[in-house]
Amino acid sequence: MAKAISPLQPIRRAGQFGAPGKPGVTIKEVTGFGLLQFSAWGASLAQTGAEAARLAGCSLAPAPGHVVSGSNGVLMRVEPLKWWLLTSAAAPRPEPELAAENGAVLDMQDARCWLRITGDKAETLLNHFLPLNLRPSVFADGAVATTAFHHVGVTLWRDADGLNLLFPRSSALSLWQLLSESAHQYGLVEE
Repeated sequence: MAKAISPLQPIRRAGQFGAPGKPGVTIKEVTGFGLLQFSAWGASLAQTGAEAARLAGCSLAPAPGHVVSGSNGVLMRVEPLKWWLLTSAAAPRPEPELAAENGAVLDMQDARCWLRITGDKAETLLNHFLPLNLRPSVFADGAVATTAFHHVGVTLWRDADGLNLLFPRSSALSLWQLLSESAHQYGLVEE
């Protein structure tokens, strides 16, 4: 299989931009990851969740709005009947064993871009665009939400490293420009 090229490659540039001094936001594109979607039918929620958890290498599938890390990847419950499994590209591709009557698995490896957004002003920046309360006391480590960013469906989660944003490749350029231009007011580091 051919290696996908990031749609952000032509416009991303490493360095510090915007307000002088200590930067308030760092944006890094994460590349080289796998993404599988597990969709359950109503009566087969337990079986589909168990298979997603097995492939992630964790004991249980997360509840809606939560993320768990396993030995093989990060498993997030993005909708009541759906989980997404993020894996490292270096890891062997997991092979799901899910009967058609229990659910469906969709390989979305090249369908999304992933940004990690960190810094003192990361939440403030994202709140320019996302209708979510991102304070750590409300949107804590292990929380995930599917929401809209400038009329585009996105998935946001928090982990120990910061805030993570998955969005469609087809909207990558416009969303990147909105984020990076808005981050200039806080001081931006692009990695």
